[in-house]
Amino acid sequence: MNFADPVLGGVGLLAAAALAWAAVAAGRRRAAALAAAGLAPAGPGRGRAWPGIWFTIAGLAVLAIAVAGPSATVPVSRASGTVILAMDVSGSMAATDVAPSRLAAAKRAALSFIDAQPDSVDIGVVAFTQGGLEAALPSADHTTAEAAVRRLKASGGTSLGDAILASLSAITHKTVALRGDGSAPDIGYWPSATIVLFSDGQDEGGPASGSASASASTDPAASVAEKAGVHIDAVGVGTAAGTTVDVGGYHLFTALNAAALRSIAQATAGTYHPASDAGELNGIASSIDLRLTVTHEPLPLGGAFIAFALVLLAVGAVLTVTRSGRVV
Repeated sequence: MNFADPVLGGVGLLAAAALAWAAVAAGRRRAAALAAAGLAPAGPGRGRAWPGIWFTIAGLAVLAIAVAGPSATVPVSRASGTVILAMDVSGSMAATDVAPSRLAAAKRAALSFIDAQPDSVDIGVVAFTQGGLEAALPSADHTTAEAAVRRLKASGGTSLGDAILASLSAITHKTVALRGDGSAPDIGYWPSATIVLFSDGQDEGGPASGSASASASTDPAASVAEKAGVHIDAVGVGTAAGTTVDVGGYHLFTALNAAALRSIAQATAGTYHPASDAGELNGIASSIDLRLTVTHEPLPLGGAFIAFALVLLAVGAVLTVTRSGRVV
């Protein structure tokens, strides 16, 4: 237990101790006077007010502890840290197999996710096409992240690897890039950071989507995140049946590449969340587990001590009045 003002509490306890000593001394003098008068020490009426006096002194002692500002340190688990919403804004996200469109549904789910987070979570937004584009740095001001999500529009291609690196750059506040030989750099350890990746999994950063090595371009980037302790939760936006979308005057077929997104999540100890319709996306906020950290916070105990002191003082006053007919 900690005390904000131990000196003040000590003075109060000394005063209570002095009152206790005075009560004991007064009792001894009264007993001596009764003995000198030839009355039995335990005769009727002896010490009728004493129980009340001791309750009163105990109440004053507890009140002295209360004014010292007692508090206890308790462990508290809470969601905290940094979350980056990596939003795919490639042309394929304009597809309407998820109503009203993949991007519109993803934006709605992202806004719901932001609204559900406490102030202890810093949220940033990265909109990615080829090359990755940082839209909003992580901040406890969630209105900034909401505004960044609302202004997103579908355009360009997709590079899942660049999306991961851009998100890691936002977390570390420094540019994160692969080494010349493609190996993963050491960016430190960020165990309280999470990337939530909203995408249809269409990756134009490496070999053609659907080939055996389609996720090769994302592997080194995912390795950087895994080494840094950053989990990636991937949200698949789209359907396996797919649809066509008009990109630059061309009708292109696009379908959800769940395998690519699941691979990214598994590589970083994250979770893949399929969302083939708007209803599934609406539940994403409650299904994503953020990192819980244990913090030690002070728990003020002054109020409890004051309440206990008032009870003791009230009992002391009642006993004194009922047994002696006097308040003191």
